[in-house]
Amino acid sequence: IQKRWRGYYVRKYIHNYYALKKYLQAVSVNNAFVRSELQEYIEMKENEEKMKDLEKKEKEKKYQARKMHYLLSTEQIAGIYNSPFRKSPDPMELLLRNSKPLSHRRKQVKSPVAYELYDWPTCKKPPAFVTALPLPPLGRQKPQGPFRDTAEVLWQRYKPLEPTLRVAESINSPLEKAREGTKREEWRNPIHDNEFLPFSSHNKNEKYEPSLCKSGKYVQEAYGTKHFREVYPKKWIAGK
Repeated sequence: IQKRWRGYYVRKYIHNYYALKKYLQAVSVNNAFVRSELQEYIEMKENEEKMKDLEKKEKEKKYQARKMHYLLSTEQIAGIYNSPFRKSPDPMELLLRNSKPLSHRRKQVKSPVAYELYDWPTCKKPPAFVTALPLPPLGRQKPQGPFRDTAEVLWQRYKPLEPTLRVAESINSPLEKAREGTKREEWRNPIHDNEFLPFSSHNKNEKYEPSLCKSGKYVQEAYGTKHFREVYPKKWIAGK
């Protein structure tokens, strides 16, 4: 009796066949849903990698087009990507047309002299080590004699320039400078009293004054005003 009861109790409440079957069906459904989600995620990742690869290839193509911009075809000579035996130009030719040439940056060559002269004190301002000098080496002694301090000598060497009044002021006086300015303006803006008016009746009644070269005996010929071609009837071959 106990054996039968234990079997019935285990099959009814502990290892229920229908409950286990229902649980396995729910697990299979959940597994299918997770598999579909993972498949979508994998496809999305693959598409992103493909897009990244395409963008990288396009960027490399554009860089190569900018680098090889000198292979672009001109009006006189066709380029290597624009063969006359093709019906349409190569896609690289179209990419070369739409891209700009690559500008090469010049390398800045630093001269070795610049490193040597970089830390040198200039005459514009006193050096920074005047107030606080570095300590002298241990094995070096101060030379004997009436020598001044190094800081004082450097300050005298690199002190700011204080020009005198004679050096600071100009040699020319302000009056001469003003006269030079007026002379420049007169030379730049000349003014004529006798204004020439060609399209008005201002000079209609005035008599023409010939020049000195044409006022004497030997004047200019009347060619163009009285006659245009010299005619010699005695030299004619025929009567006409």
